[in-house]
Amino acid sequence: MSFAPNTAVDAGLVPVPAAPVPIVNLPRPLHRIGEVRRRQGVSVRSAARRLNTSMEQVRRHEDPQCDLSLSKLYEWQQALEVPVAELLVDLESPLAEPVQTRARLLRVMKTVRAIQEAESHTSIGRLSMMLEQQLVELMPELKEVSAWHSVGQRRSHDELGRAADRILPDSFFTDGGD
Repeated sequence: MSFAPNTAVDAGLVPVPAAPVPIVNLPRPLHRIGEVRRRQGVSVRSAARRLNTSMEQVRRHEDPQCDLSLSKLYEWQQALEVPVAELLVDLESPLAEPVQTRARLLRVMKTVRAIQEAESHTSIGRLSMMLEQQLVELMPELKEVSAWHSVGQRRSHDELGRAADRILPDSFFTDGGD
């Protein structure tokens, strides 16, 4: 027993739009090194120095689709002073609250260490030591955290940097249209 089509669609007279085809081959992010580096307040230059590599290589590693070896991932973990799990992507989920809290405490401890390195007053030194003890009480692994990395010596407003010593060719100042 056969049934006759009861609509123009069933009879094939009206085109039916095809269902959207899901795109399954989009590259999935493998890590979030760049995001963590920025959140930790580490510059590309500083990351390159810590990893003993070039800034260009750091930028390549930060590409979320860059398939890094485990040894490179552990180097990043040490350079950024974060747990390895924080560098990995967990399918569309934001960083867990404990990880975010740890990152915040880590930044505070780095600031405390920087204050301790720069302080010259006994009262400030005592306050920074108290703050350090309180942070270590909250999170014991912070005891090994170093200060914010600084390179070179700060210049006064009257001093010029290395860029002032560079000689620029005359072609730098022309349009190239003459």
